[in-house]
Amino acid sequence: MYSLRWAAHSEVGRVRKNNQDSAYASPSMLVVCDGMGGAAAGDLASAVAAVEAKRSDRRLEQPEDMLEAMAGIISRSNDKLHDIVEEDVSLDGMGTTLCGAMFNGEQLGVGHIGDSRGYLLRDGELRQITHDHSWVQSLIDEGRITPEQALTHPHRSLVMKVINGQQGFDPDLFLVPLEEGDKVMFCSDGLSGLVREPDMADVLSELDLDEAAAELARLANVAGGHDNITLVVAEVVPADERLDALPGRLFGSATEVDIPLVGELAAKAGKPSGYPEPPAPTPAAEPVDEEAEEAQRYAPKERHAKWPTTLLTLVLAAMLVGLGAWGLQAYAQSRYFIAAQSGNVAIFNGLPGALLGMPLSTVVETTDIAVADLPAFHQRAVDNTIAVADVDAGRATTDQLRELAARCVEQRERRLRPSEPLPSPSPTVVVTVDPLPGHPDGSEAAVLPAYPTYLAPMTPTAVAEADPEHC
Repeated sequence: MYSLRWAAHSEVGRVRKNNQDSAYASPSMLVVCDGMGGAAAGDLASAVAAVEAKRSDRRLEQPEDMLEAMAGIISRSNDKLHDIVEEDVSLDGMGTTLCGAMFNGEQLGVGHIGDSRGYLLRDGELRQITHDHSWVQSLIDEGRITPEQALTHPHRSLVMKVINGQQGFDPDLFLVPLEEGDKVMFCSDGLSGLVREPDMADVLSELDLDEAAAELARLANVAGGHDNITLVVAEVVPADERLDALPGRLFGSATEVDIPLVGELAAKAGKPSGYPEPPAPTPAAEPVDEEAEEAQRYAPKERHAKWPTTLLTLVLAAMLVGLGAWGLQAYAQSRYFIAAQSGNVAIFNGLPGALLGMPLSTVVETTDIAVADLPAFHQRAVDNTIAVADVDAGRATTDQLRELAARCVEQRERRLRPSEPLPSPSPTVVVTVDPLPGHPDGSEAAVLPAYPTYLAPMTPTAVAEADPEHC
């Protein structure tokens, strides 16, 4: 049996305005959570997951129990985020990764979802034990890019799995046997995306845990510090009751954010929440005089005017319609999306579509980006609308779309450039044109007529259509 000696560090970095990372560390659990969502409360999302980990922390002996506990932490965190968004729709879009493990004295029971990472250092060799749930990792798995290219890929922040209150995700759950002297690290991509693994291995091998955590954070800041930096490191040592008795600690946004109770956000917004009051008991029916009732059935009945009831019904219906329209307008004003406006990309406030012929959105900002200049993947995304948290997030997204459009325009112009005729009287020439995306040999030779001509448009394959960078 072994014990864990651990250290942790979490900071904002050099660019971000607040820390959206959280972490929890104890003698029996190590967890890192990287929140996302910007104005949509990524700090709250990561805090929810880290606090849930702390509440679930206990020493479990059986490996299967550890994996079940990690799965439960992820599931309950997801349910909590779902409840929070249900009460305050302005928080829709927040989410968090979770990467960590429980420790039973001999092995780790790892739970992982997102692109935060787990590493194991053994005999000076650092090995990544988790697999990123990201778009660039899928490209690496398919052999389309290298790990080095993934570090600067424009879609490196696109995460395929995350805890965000939605259903249908499947976290990774697995066991890692440990040996005395092993060092374990879980970290957010603010570290793993900026510091090379050989440098991580050197720091973890040469420094003690506290110094290693501080040095790794310093290296991430030197490399740009463009994201929050959070890591938990631990060393496997001989069993030590003193270490096993140390309390766990929260780090990052989990120490700064107040997690709302069920119904709290709805109460602040003046909306009903929670379970309704049980109906009052029905009073006992009074004895029925059957003879009087039978006589009354055939007695002449006085006719009463129906217009007060009709008027009341109309007033109530108008009030319900008015309240519904007000609620829809309030909800729409909190939503932003990117869509096409007169053939160009634009930022909208409201909801896509119309109600009773009235549009539910207004244009906040137009751009000079032609939708037709975008890659096919992004053209479809704009046509289907891209949800963003606010205007600033919309501008950041349009900046990325502008870069993609510029690259596509340049590629298409090169393809349509006329071939240069050779002075030879030969009726044909061989020219080399810029390759289409996906050609592994880096070139494409074609035999063309000697007189100037243009390349015919080519129909992309299904794989190319799904590539976000295919022009």
